[in-house]
Amino acid sequence: MYRRREEYSDVVVPYQGEGSTIKPQELAGMSGNEAVAYATKQAKVDVVAAYPITPQTIMVERFSEYVANGEVDAEFVCVESEHSAMSACVGASLAGARVATSTASQGLALMHEVLYLASGLRCPIVMMVANRALSPPINIHGDHSDMMGSRDSGWIQIYVENPQEAYDWTLMAFKIAEDLEVQLPVTVNLDGFTVSHAMEDLNVLSDDQVSDFLPPRKPVYKVEPEKPLTVGAMAMPDYYYEVKRQQEEAMRNAPRVLRKVTREYESTSHRKYGAVETFQMDDAETAILCLGSTAGTVRSVVRQLREDGRRVGVIKPWLYRPFPSEEIGSLLGDLRVLAVLDRAISFGAVFSPVCSDVASTLQDLEKRPKIFNVVCGLGGRDISPKDVRLIFEEADQIARTGIVRDRLKFVGVRE
Repeated sequence: MYRRREEYSDVVVPYQGEGSTIKPQELAGMSGNEAVAYATKQAKVDVVAAYPITPQTIMVERFSEYVANGEVDAEFVCVESEHSAMSACVGASLAGARVATSTASQGLALMHEVLYLASGLRCPIVMMVANRALSPPINIHGDHSDMMGSRDSGWIQIYVENPQEAYDWTLMAFKIAEDLEVQLPVTVNLDGFTVSHAMEDLNVLSDDQVSDFLPPRKPVYKVEPEKPLTVGAMAMPDYYYEVKRQQEEAMRNAPRVLRKVTREYESTSHRKYGAVETFQMDDAETAILCLGSTAGTVRSVVRQLREDGRRVGVIKPWLYRPFPSEEIGSLLGDLRVLAVLDRAISFGAVFSPVCSDVASTLQDLEKRPKIFNVVCGLGGRDISPKDVRLIFEEADQIARTGIVRDRLKFVGVRE
């Protein structure tokens, strides 16, 4: 049976019933970490190089078990650091392999130098990130500080809400990354513990279905001992600029490729994806925009407020880099007020990362809503339904008065 998703969004996935032409899928109980490990196995990757770090550890542990049990024909390289992990991934990708890795928090920070190498050398690596707060003080719980610190490193970024989305987007990420019009690395981001360790039922495709959807990688070029070539060579001012411009062109191609890949995946899985997911936005006057697992809590509150006659909605971008300005802009014209939630801080900036991108998007709209930024959920702090209600109350106040008193608010924190 297929799980209905109307409890999650405006999208409905049909049940598998008598006489249906939809191929049955296996119903499995997996955490987010296990879901992405299983998807990586089904993707038939050639190389995984990784170093364990909480709350990502189970991802690589599970995949290493698949390798040890002979369930996947892949090389698992256990390195001494995350910097080395990404370095090994770059080398394997340049040799033509399909490559994956995973990390979190300080591990991602240690990779930071090599993230630019992966994107600049156009390596279609897929990396799963169990998003976790950065130190100090030491905190192992979920927020988006880690990936937001690397948001301009040239990687496509996708954020998921639950293990089902983690599984599905991991499979799609390989196809997006390896498309000839893109050839860029992709991160699939799942909130630490909230998604990485939460076990839920999910529908998994058969190995044959995945193989049909995701054929073996066909590299544009690869490093071979018999045909030596130089990669990452010195570029003086007369060429460096053009290389960076090419990366931007590839990033601009990514939304079109993502739409194509999600349509293909829908025909296989009967689960619909895109750059942005919405809930109750058709007639909404106020709305909240947020990434990841927070959307589930916001959606629950929206249902309750709708029963009271409140015209409220939710916008959840799956795609964060490149930022889906066109899709989000099309949703904002009839809104009166939009609250943008960030689980990270840009210290000293007017807005935090996601809200900064939304504010930039508004510049192109003739009719635009009032916006305010809410920082919440740092270090794994719970974002409660009460907090969400307070945010909607603030939005209603702004809608009535037309005045934004605090452009940047902190919700759920002791002042």
